[in-house]
Amino acid sequence: MSSGANTHPPYLLASDHSSVAETGPAPTAMKKRPIKAVRILIADDHDIVRRGLRSLLETRRDWTICGEATTGKETVEKARRLKPDVVVLDVNMPDLKGAETARLIREAVPKTEVLILTMDESPQVMHEILRAGARGYIFKSDLGRDISKAIEALSHHQHYFTSQVAEIMYRTYLESHTEVAGELGISVKTVETHRHQIMRKLRMRSFSDLVRYAVREGIVSG
Repeated sequence: MSSGANTHPPYLLASDHSSVAETGPAPTAMKKRPIKAVRILIADDHDIVRRGLRSLLETRRDWTICGEATTGKETVEKARRLKPDVVVLDVNMPDLKGAETARLIREAVPKTEVLILTMDESPQVMHEILRAGARGYIFKSDLGRDISKAIEALSHHQHYFTSQVAEIMYRTYLESHTEVAGELGISVKTVETHRHQIMRKLRMRSFSDLVRYAVREGIVSG
């Protein structure tokens, strides 16, 4: 993965193999986040995964597991009734696809954030999940290392993606960048020039700041 932080979308903020969370444009100083009580709904059709997640998350005294679900429809119903801060959602739940479940949760409880758990590396699935309104996407192989950081980020309504997800999304971004240039009949360098001009006008120091702005303003889906 490229080490140039200036070329990465909002979910690609790290140049190493650490996980990445969204940050605000050009912060002048890092502020310590206040301790926040977080209510979490765990949704996975495998009992061993639910028990493992509960064990990991209950180590935080300020976090509460408010419920568990084993199907997509049950997840949506419990999210509507319990109104958790974060739903930890397996992307392959019975009866509803992950993207549809995430969309229904976000429609029913807009303040509830959705963190996707998966073993699927398909860029198409990732984009569908993001368009559905999920803010986090991590692989199950990264649970032990990243789940707490992901919950922390989403509880503050920030995006969170692991480095593996970031690499896949970045490769997709580079491919689409080339496609845009081809469709417009211009060079990739010209596309980059236009991007830098927009960033300068908006006083943004990195491409990640620009994409976060676009997501916030509804210019693109995130």
